[in-house]
Parts: sequence; C-alpha cells; structure tokens
Amino acid sequence: MNVILFDNEHRIDLLPLTFTRPQADIRIGILTVRQKWEKRLDCTASSITQAYLTQKYPAVVKECNLLIAGSVCPTADLVQAVKQLTIGQTLVKDNYIIAHCAENASFPLDKCLDKKIAFDGDITTIDFTWDIFAKNEKELYADFELLTQGRQSQPLSSTNTVFAPENVFKEEGAAVECAVINAKNAKVYIGKDAEIMEGAFLRGSVALCEHSQVKMGAKIYGATTIGPYSKVGGELNNAVLLGYSNKAHDGFLGNSVIGEWCNLGADTNTSNLKNNYDIVRLWNYKSKSFVRTGLQFCGLIMGDHSKSGINVMFNTGTVVGVSANVFGAGYQRNFFPSFHWGGGTTPIQDFKLDAAVDVARRVYERRNLDFTDFDVQIFYSIHNLTEEFRQIDYNLIDN
Repeated sequence: MNVILFDNEHRIDLLPLTFTRPQADIRIGILTVRQKWEKRLDCTASSITQAYLTQKYPAVVKECNLLIAGSVCPTADLVQAVKQLTIGQTLVKDNYIIAHCAENASFPLDKCLDKKIAFDGDITTIDFTWDIFAKNEKELYADFELLTQGRQSQPLSSTNTVFAPENVFKEEGAAVECAVINAKNAKVYIGKDAEIMEGAFLRGSVALCEHSQVKMGAKIYGATTIGPYSKVGGELNNAVLLGYSNKAHDGFLGNSVIGEWCNLGADTNTSNLKNNYDIVRLWNYKSKSFVRTGLQFCGLIMGDHSKSGINVMFNTGTVVGVSANVFGAGYQRNFFPSFHWGGGTTPIQDFKLDAAVDVARRVYERRNLDFTDFDVQIFYSIHNLTEEFRQIDYNLIDN
C-alpha cells in the first residue's frame, strides 16, 4: 500500500509552523508525525500539501493509495484499523477524517464518504499550534515505547545521579556526565550522539533527539522535546524545539514551540502565564485575530528561521512568523509577522527578502547543508502570502 499523508483543514491553524512544511513534518513527542507512521507501517510516506511546497515535498501516487491525515498521531489500534481499509473506504472518528483508501489521490476527501468506517478508539490530533506542547507528554511516552521496545539502553556513567533509571534510554554515541536526571513517573530519551553536559538537571519527561546538546547548568522540566541538532541552556518547561534551533543561553522558555533554524539570544525570556491568571489568547491566521486557547499556560510559537536578540522579553501568548528578527527594549507585541525586523521600542521594518535568503544560506552552510532553489522559492512564496500581515496596525487589534 502506498502511503500519502495529506494536509487537512487544520493546516491554517498550525501556521506559522506549516508555512514551511506539511502538517506531517511537525515533531511531537520524539518523532515527527511522518516518522511515526513510517515506522509503524514500515513504509516511506509522501505528502499532499500546499502547491508552493510540492517541489520539496512531492506526492507519490500509485494504483492503490492509503491517504492519512498528517495531523493524526498513530497508535497500535489505529494502525490496524487503517491497514484494514479497502478501496473506497474512509476511516473517521466522529466527523474527523483519519484515512481514506483510493485508487487515486483525489480531493476533497469529504466527497469520499460513501463507505465510512467508524474508529472507536482514542486519537491524538494536532489541530492547533498549542496542541504540540499540550499533548507532548502523551506522544513522548508513545514514541519512547515504540523506539525502545525490545532494546537495551546504553549504560549511563556512574558520574550521573539518576532516579528511576529504568525510565531512561540512552542511544549509542550519546554522552552524559555529571548530570542529575529524575525520571520518576516519566520517560527520558537521549538520542544518538546527543550530549548532556555537566551540571545539567532534567526532571520529568524529556526527549533529546540525535546530535542535540544540553549545556552546562541547564534546568529542563517535562514534557520537553529538543529536536535534532539543537542546543539548549537556561530553563525550559514543556517546550518543543522542532530541530536545528538554539536556545543555548540563560533565560526561560515555557509552554512553547520553536520551529527549525531559529536562535534565541542570550537572556531571551518568555512569559507563559498572565498576571491575572486568565486564559491565554493566541494569534490565529484563519480568523486574523487572537483566539482563546483554553490554556492558562502558553508562551511562544516561533516559525522557522526566526531569531531574537539578547534580553528580548516575549509576552504571554506570542506568535512570531517565518524569518523574523525580534529585538529591542521592552515587551514585544503578541504577534510578529514573517520577514519583520525590530520590535519593542525599536521601529519595525521589513526584512528584505534577498537578505533573509542570504542569512538562511549561511545558517545552512554551518551545518554543511545546501539552501536549495526549492527553499528559496518557498521563501518567496511565504513572503507573498504574508504581505497582508505586515500592513496591519496591530495596535488596533485587541488581544
């Protein structure tokens, strides 16, 4: 069966993170949604996504295709239900389309509901940006079991202080010395060639993906995921870094999601709780306004390639777009559009597109990667798609 993961109607609710990727490439727990399905189905999955992303993420369509929503995280029961679908059948949970089996990949899928099959089990969906950190604990547990089942952890050095070592799994090549890890009622995953430096404290469920690094003296509370090739320091609580991003210095990051290729400057701090303990409102691209998250704790959502200067103070419930550069004294406003430069008491201006591309190339080069022509075209497309948001007077919008 050929597997295709498709973007559904919640893709717009996951902006700015889905400006640069299909829904299935969002990381939650330890793995991305794509990696979860590929591992459980023993396959390579392609995507049906936005037109401007298709050159980088092309769909592979064959005679028989299993289309799965890129917002749905798999479980053992759900995988069995999906594998039993035959041509024309659609697996649904209430009105939520989970999967559809087809001879082609025609859309919209809501026209393909002649043979509905109801799924009775629980499903975890990523429908809004805040779902990523809010549901991270559950997915971290599921991924931990998936990745470690039937395997034995590499030994931890006697220099470490570890509580509940049976809940800690260390992959080959990982380095951990003189750290304190409290994994009681939690899971801690230390990926291949990852490093936890001396004096670091980890408490609760934490995923440290391959080649990532925890700096000396860091304090990390669960449920937190540090994506591949990322560096973290200071204090983190229930934060998800998708990958290739750095928060390497002191400062607090809580109940937040940071995209790829981001950098938070020294002493960048994120508020995750309002002083009046009210429910947090967050910028939503669909409504073009601030919407209630239903959460009392909500910090920062930052799109790919964005950065903050030193001593930046982010307000509770802040959204930063793609390739933005946030700096300036005072608290930042709660929504910062893509390709904006400045903030706080500093005048805001457009980040010139060619300059943004040049910076992205340099960042890729540091990892020995190429910022391809496809990546450049994606930047140009996002710049055009977000032009209207750079023209809004956000002082007139109530948040």
